[in-house]
Amino acid sequence: MKSSSSVRLRLTIMNFLQFAIWGAYLTSMGNYLGKAGLGENIGWFYSMQGIVSIFMPALIGIVADKFMPAQKALSLCHGIAGVAMLAAGYYGMTAGTSVEFGILFPLYSLSVAFFMPTIALSNSVAYTILEDNGYDTVKDFPPIRVFGTIGFICSMLFVNFMRDGDGVQFQATYNQFLTSGILGLVLMLYAFTLPNCPVKVSKEKKGLADALGLKAFALFKDKNMAIFFIFSMMLGVALQITNGYANPFITSFKANPEFAGTFGAENANALISISQV
Repeated sequence: MKSSSSVRLRLTIMNFLQFAIWGAYLTSMGNYLGKAGLGENIGWFYSMQGIVSIFMPALIGIVADKFMPAQKALSLCHGIAGVAMLAAGYYGMTAGTSVEFGILFPLYSLSVAFFMPTIALSNSVAYTILEDNGYDTVKDFPPIRVFGTIGFICSMLFVNFMRDGDGVQFQATYNQFLTSGILGLVLMLYAFTLPNCPVKVSKEKKGLADALGLKAFALFKDKNMAIFFIFSMMLGVALQITNGYANPFITSFKANPEFAGTFGAENANALISISQV
């Protein structure tokens, strides 16, 4: 028998926070980096998300599959990612306009290295809890996942409209990192309260190729799948370019007298958030 709707509510909150963490900086980080003198390094910051996604989800997945309940692995990852992101924000605050790539980038990289696996982990936690409570994941998970997108948009709007003591929007300062880090620690604590997702011992032995998903490359033998994967990768590249440069590009129109003071030029993140709908 299905449990109360509180199960879905709790998973909805988890998904909201999961993507709110990401939305706090993903589309506005380029703006801050440009103002901090690291404009030429924007590509490195966004590339790192893809680089760590090649191996970190697989490594954390192995830990979650064999040694630790998924909800605890989710909590641990968010704890490490949140602390590292707070450290990045704190460094940005203390460094002012003298931000060094060699310090900020490693802190940021550590954060995303442990954040990226949480996307898959949060899905695993949601599916396990739904199934354990008699829910149909095909029917009941999509409405829960929608609130992840809502959380992402809410964070985008928050860093757009929230201003610091000097009247500067969070989207243009280190405060976006602090916002993300705080949300990460909130989800770290929240994940610990979720129902247990016990480790399922499998008698089937899996090799390193299975753990890293390398056998999936065999799907390229299918022409239709190969075309799908290639275009998906191209779309991913275009998306990251947009994430990195759309905000500073739109914001740059403030320097043009014709557009200075307009809503779009002053609120780049709010304008970009429309694309999430």
